[in-house]
Amino acid sequence: MLSRSRRRPQGVDYWPGFVDALSTLLLVVTFLMVLFMVAQYFVAQEASGKDTALARLQRQLAQLADMLSLERSQKKSAVEESTALRATLAAQDAENKRLAGLLSAGASTEGHVAALSKQLDDQKALTAQEQATVELLKQQILALSKQIAVLQNSLGDSDKRDKQAQAQIADLGQRLNVALAKRVQELSQYRSTFFGELKKSLGERDDIQVVGDRFVFQSEIFFDSGSADLAPQGYAELDKLAAALKDLETRIPKDLNWVLRIDGHTDIRPISTASFRSNWELSSSRAISVVRYLIAKGVPPNRLVAAGFGEYQPLTSGFSDADFRRNRRIELKLTEK
Repeated sequence: MLSRSRRRPQGVDYWPGFVDALSTLLLVVTFLMVLFMVAQYFVAQEASGKDTALARLQRQLAQLADMLSLERSQKKSAVEESTALRATLAAQDAENKRLAGLLSAGASTEGHVAALSKQLDDQKALTAQEQATVELLKQQILALSKQIAVLQNSLGDSDKRDKQAQAQIADLGQRLNVALAKRVQELSQYRSTFFGELKKSLGERDDIQVVGDRFVFQSEIFFDSGSADLAPQGYAELDKLAAALKDLETRIPKDLNWVLRIDGHTDIRPISTASFRSNWELSSSRAISVVRYLIAKGVPPNRLVAAGFGEYQPLTSGFSDADFRRNRRIELKLTEK
């Protein structure tokens, strides 16, 4: 018996492992099926929601289509109603004319006449509103036509006045130019006479010149260097100038508004003293000193103007002493105000 037991084969038992693997597989499959069912549920819910939204949009589109159709139908009905109303109005006008013709022609019986009158009144009552509307439109058109006519007349009057004003302006400008040219010519004649007599009274001097329409005195005739106080050597020349100005005033017509402008000029060399901080102040002060002296000699103040130009209006651009001396000057210019 022992020998038989030794001869029995000793095999490996795989069944428990197989059962475990199969159980695990079933669990995995079951889990996957559950996941699949859950996913299907959510997909179905989402699809159902989209179907619901789509259905709602379709219903809204259908409502909009119905509203559009209703609007078109109402518009068509309104057009048809308007056409029918025009036709009815035309028919009623024709009927009114017919009834009026019958009334004018006369009726054989009083009852027939009354019936026709009643029918005519009924027709008039039916068209009263339409006639009132037409009458209102006619009144509005008439009022608008009147407004347009008024605007057209106003525009025409404005254009006419504008043309007249332009013609007047052109005429006034031409007359003013002629008057100014005449005044300038008159003043030029008096200026030539004034300068001629002044130069004759002053004599031939190198430091006194006529440059264009200006009478030029060198500053050294009236002032010391850097000063705006009149020097005694210039009194005689200023006395002659004052006499010539007073004589000129008696010759020039009263309506010719003239002045003698006294211009002060310096050279380009800067100045800065206790009295004058710049050439502007020096040149202005010198011109004012000349004006004050002439007023003291009896020249009317309203015929005099003082101006200072500093070094900014030179007669020459040189840098020699002769150039500096020439640029330091007092100029007289007879001009209009």
